[in-house]
Amino acid sequence: MRQTARLELEEHVVHLFKNNGYNIALDVCSSAVHVIDDVVYDVLDVLNKVTAENAADDRENGTDTQAPAASSGNTGAAVCSPDCAENAEDCGAAGSSGCAENTEDCGDAESCGGSGTIAGLQTKLDTEEIIAQVQAALHEKYAADEIRTACEECEELRAAGMLYTEDAYRPAIEQFAGRQTVVKALCLHVAHDCNLACRYCFAEEGEYHGRRALMSLETGKQALDFLVANSGNRRNLEVDFFGGEPTLNWNVVKELVAYGRSIEKEHNKNFRFTLTTNGVLLNDEIMEFCNREMGNVVLSIDGRPETNDRMRPFRGGQSSYGLIVPKFMKFAELRNQNNYYVRGTFTHFNLDFAADVLHLADLGFKQISVEPVVAPPEMDYAIREEDLPVIMEQYDLLAREIIKREKEGRGFNFFHFMIDLEGGPCVYKRLSGCGSGTEYLAVTPWGDLYPCHQFVGIDEFCMGNVRDGISRTDLVQHFKSCNVYAKPECSNCFSRFFCSGGCAANAHHFTGDILGNYEIGCAMQKKRVECALMIKAALADA
Repeated sequence: MRQTARLELEEHVVHLFKNNGYNIALDVCSSAVHVIDDVVYDVLDVLNKVTAENAADDRENGTDTQAPAASSGNTGAAVCSPDCAENAEDCGAAGSSGCAENTEDCGDAESCGGSGTIAGLQTKLDTEEIIAQVQAALHEKYAADEIRTACEECEELRAAGMLYTEDAYRPAIEQFAGRQTVVKALCLHVAHDCNLACRYCFAEEGEYHGRRALMSLETGKQALDFLVANSGNRRNLEVDFFGGEPTLNWNVVKELVAYGRSIEKEHNKNFRFTLTTNGVLLNDEIMEFCNREMGNVVLSIDGRPETNDRMRPFRGGQSSYGLIVPKFMKFAELRNQNNYYVRGTFTHFNLDFAADVLHLADLGFKQISVEPVVAPPEMDYAIREEDLPVIMEQYDLLAREIIKREKEGRGFNFFHFMIDLEGGPCVYKRLSGCGSGTEYLAVTPWGDLYPCHQFVGIDEFCMGNVRDGISRTDLVQHFKSCNVYAKPECSNCFSRFFCSGGCAANAHHFTGDILGNYEIGCAMQKKRVECALMIKAALADA
């Protein structure tokens, strides 16, 4: 290593954490993940502090410099929620193919900026200066030669584009916000009605702050026509049948699938249909149809019998667990344990939710998602800040058990721990997430358009209707500007390229602004990312 080499550091770009006996360094802007020893861990901790201090001094003294640097490496996939559009492929916020391989994710591979040379703020220090500062900080703990070797290893990684990589996307954010978008996915609310009385339901048992209603076939066809007309050159389109409970309007679901298939060839489109159901009305005919026509199904269940029935009873208070579990088990097997999720919600009443996840795994389910409830703080089942320590322990427990079971040959996928570090989505998805309000819209039974299902019924977010199109172009622009750099709490967060800034609806509900930050949800998201990265490290080490 040449001693004249320079460490070119940027503020807030290496995240360090310890989990399950692993020391892990995440290079935020390249998503390179390093499992490191104690010496390198402590050296990087000092480097982070030195870098931040020097960058702050430069800003205070007005000596910031703009210097070119190459950005390289793969940015990891975002982790999104199945109820965004029910799986990673629907949402586009996670997946196995990068933009260069799947240009339909954004429509323009070249504009994604996957890698290249971008000028940005950097704090430059001579390597010998840095080594001296690190040795001064750690001399009581490590020998000088150990520190020097660790610093030189860090420099090698930096030179290779895997450590202290510059953020190549921040300078291009204005171009990103002005990008051309097309509609690629609809959440069709075919039923604003439900046969269960789930206590935490944001849809108010299917009514969505309004009236009970079923979507007509005519309105559904108009919705598919709207999607085709507003999808530009994108070929693959996604439609989720949602509610309430969509099987209450099953004949319309079947007829809409048939209509979609009938117009695919004419318009050079391919519809990918999905279904979200509570399972009450599931039967062999519905399962057979879904296995033929639905790319994914989401099966709602919260876990153990007592957990599920406390929050997901029938309207008369009766248990739903015993009715739905045998159906779901059969359905999952018929789908060869792929292209489905059992999807649950944990609340303040079952903070030991890892037991619910493992209960579902013990039933034989291989695709599992159990997510924290999002509810006003005055609700007795809401997650509170004081619940977070227990929740963090549960994620750690679950991560360790997933590793154990995977090594034993009986693994399962937990949605929130699924991260693709080798491919991932295009940069648009990494910066803005699910595309609500721009690429992804919800349609009410009477044809009104909303940014997503969690905005339905909030009049100020009605964007138009499927007959006349989008009238609130100001809302489209507002949602288009929603990205990780537009949110102050997100712009320097280590998790920003994994969560893509979080859920706009949650931000609105808790702060009154889609650019806000749902702090409790953010804390849980960061923990899930750390657990997911640790699992990657542990399984790679197996």
